[in-house]
Amino acid sequence: MVILIVLDSVGIGQMPDSKKYGDDKVDTLGNVYRANNGLNVPTLKKLGLFNIDGVSINDKYDSPAGSYGRLAEISNGKDTTTGHWEIAGIYTKNPFPTYPSGFPDDIIKELERRINRKVLGNYPASGTQIIDDLGEHHMQTGDIIVYTSADSVFQIAAHEDVISIAELYKICETARELLTGEHEVARVIARPFEGEVGNFTRTSNRHDYAITPPERNLLCYLTNTGVEVTGVGKIYDIFAGNGIKNTYPTKNNFAGMQKTIELAKQRTEGFIFTNLVDFDMKYGHRNNPIGYAKALEEFDIQLA
Repeated sequence: MVILIVLDSVGIGQMPDSKKYGDDKVDTLGNVYRANNGLNVPTLKKLGLFNIDGVSINDKYDSPAGSYGRLAEISNGKDTTTGHWEIAGIYTKNPFPTYPSGFPDDIIKELERRINRKVLGNYPASGTQIIDDLGEHHMQTGDIIVYTSADSVFQIAAHEDVISIAELYKICETARELLTGEHEVARVIARPFEGEVGNFTRTSNRHDYAITPPERNLLCYLTNTGVEVTGVGKIYDIFAGNGIKNTYPTKNNFAGMQKTIELAKQRTEGFIFTNLVDFDMKYGHRNNPIGYAKALEEFDIQLA
């Protein structure tokens, strides 16, 4: 039995190519530690987290119980898809396209034509901020909200009372079909939300439409040799289901760990691949070191 848990965005320092992606002097773990005057993560500390070469935290543990080390991504890119694919042995030579100025007019106009709805937004934004900014207009008109981020993503937000989940998913499928060639983004993401003006919240009905990875990857090799591969969280979406037998989408980190622990107790063999996205989605993108620290401490309790 192998359980691989990805703490999404929990980095320990700058990569040699960080500046290519607009990142300089990045150190997520160290910065969160310093912003909170420490971290209460005894399990991770005992396993050797702070002993890893390059970690900028002077809080090492004598005789750690775990094996530890650091890895450097060799693929070109820094997004979710590139990183997870490389874990599965896929080298990405050409980075997926990103859109710091929004998507080209011809893409937006063609999408509008195909779905018979107008597009709002079309710029990089926080998912929670853009629904606050454009949600009321969306509810009045039925226009969809399109936005992106530093990652290679085409995100579509819609209120569940205005556009049904089924229709939103169909719109995303249309966008996925449209975004090919030079505009083949790594993921199209459905971002449904609910609530009233001034109090919108995103729901758990998010769905990712990733491009299909090459079949020469770890998950397919395992499956083809009879090893049962299970994805927890957004793993299935990242790999477009490629090589994954069982999938358990989850609402948050806590639910992801609960499901992982439950599966581990039920089985004695297989491969469980878990992604915990709250670190990135809820706290990293929003530059919230306080929430980030709390999430790490909650994970540490479950890991114990």
